Amino acid sequence: MQPSIFGLRQLACVLAALTVVPVAAQTAQDLPANNYPTTARVEYVGECMARNGGAYVYLHKCSCAIDRIAAQLPYDEYVESSTFAKYATLGGEGGAIFRDPEYGKHAAKRYRGVQDDALRACGVSSATRAAR
Repeated sequence: MQPSIFGLRQLACVLAALTVVPVAAQTAQDLPANNYPTTARVEYVGECMARNGGAYVYLHKCSCAIDRIAAQLPYDEYVESSTFAKYATLGGEGGAIFRDPEYGKHAAKRYRGVQDDALRACGVSSATRAAR
């Protein structure tokens, strides 16, 4: 007996419906609270891997860390606080803009705390965490 084309079409429709339903059922509540742009995640992971010698295992560890950071900080706060943390070490007047304001000190401290917790939880050694 030859399979019916109608039966194959029905099967194809059912399979297509099954793959669409989970996507359509996704609501704003199902999405991550602080969904960072892909470029920001890639940049963080690339820098994190470079600080750790570029070993492949750090692809996963650093991805884990940015996911944990994203769970703690909204994207705008991440950008601002990581900028203060990164550039506060600059010398002279250029660094003073990031280093001196109380708000900047607080933002950098918060970011470093969140980042340290994330890196620790994801298995990045303390020696490489210090080299921000």
